[in-house]
Amino acid sequence: MKACHVIACGIILSSLLLGPAFLSAGWVPQTSGTTNALTSVHFPVNVQTGYAAGWSGNMRKTTNGGAAWVLQSSGTIEALFSVHFPLNAQTGYTVGYNGAIQKTTNGGAAWASQTSGTTTWLLSVHFPVDEQTGYAVGEVGTILKTTDGGTSWIPQISGTTNALYSVHFPLDAQTGYAVGSNGTIQKTTNGGTSWTLQTSGTTDYLQSVHFPVNAQTGYVVGFAGILLVTTDGGAAWVPRSSGTNRTLYSVHFPLDAQTGYAVGSSGAIQKTTNGGAAWVSQTSGTAYYLYSVHFPVDASTGYAVGANGTILKTTDGGAIGVEEGQNAERGMRNAVLRITPNPFTSFASVPGHEVERFSLYDVSGRKVGTYPGDRIGFDLSAEVYFLRSSDNKDKPLRIVKVR
Repeated sequence: MKACHVIACGIILSSLLLGPAFLSAGWVPQTSGTTNALTSVHFPVNVQTGYAAGWSGNMRKTTNGGAAWVLQSSGTIEALFSVHFPLNAQTGYTVGYNGAIQKTTNGGAAWASQTSGTTTWLLSVHFPVDEQTGYAVGEVGTILKTTDGGTSWIPQISGTTNALYSVHFPLDAQTGYAVGSNGTIQKTTNGGTSWTLQTSGTTDYLQSVHFPVNAQTGYVVGFAGILLVTTDGGAAWVPRSSGTNRTLYSVHFPLDAQTGYAVGSSGAIQKTTNGGAAWVSQTSGTAYYLYSVHFPVDASTGYAVGANGTILKTTDGGAIGVEEGQNAERGMRNAVLRITPNPFTSFASVPGHEVERFSLYDVSGRKVGTYPGDRIGFDLSAEVYFLRSSDNKDKPLRIVKVR
């Protein structure tokens, strides 16, 4: 699931990407057939058949555990941020930019556009128990619900104008959670008729939420490695250490509330086997951002997808390795971002790192705002600023807005 948003089309300079040494075990790269960012991965019923969605309407399917990924016609050129197949590998949904909602009933042989009634970015979709009742969330607090398989999508009153990046209903279509910007956590217990704001204790971006086995114990991850855990249905969200300060975009617990995985910026992969009390960094073998992780049937075989068409697979729970991951992080800190145009009059863009946000500072060092990569500085006056990625892994860059 997961994800977040930024329109970007390049990737960081080639010096960062000089052949990381991939492991023969642990997380192994697969050939996706694309360099577009892949933002969501889902294997509905087994480890063989799965789907990966991404930028420019990219939809990839495998029927052999990732040995081959085949491009499907998604029916849209819009960026896709989330894909979900509720019951089997035949009927599924994907959502994305400009309110895009696509549905297939034949395993992706054909995808048909549905009417969402909105042009806001839809960032996450989830159908809890069947192919009829589902939810989609997105920018400016958008929550949509369908009870007829997407023939109609009805807007709900979310109670927030903050962007919502992830939605999850653990057991049924009644009790669910949505998380997003400014530390937002919303909960419903009546199928979305009303949503109640919960106290997260943070104003950071929350990117992904997952309740593994019930509506009581859940996990939220986000900006700069933030990890929140609840064991009482969100009455209290307790911060815990995720073992990294890299932004985490997706969290998934395959079977229970004990063993889980989280992925994020600079190729971060974190694993816990004790319910989140401790997390260990795994070796991903890449410095590309990872946006989604999914383990279909057990805690051993799983997939992660990310920038530049990255697809990783493990069959041994990801193994454990820290050194190469640390090297990847050091590489990201030394990477150079490219800003275009610079100087700019309206707004600037940052090619690379799709689904990332950037902070701007004035010459006094005061932070003046946080922006998606395709709208840098759109509301600022003409002045000299300095740009950094929001997780501070890149050197600050001078950027100039002119009249």
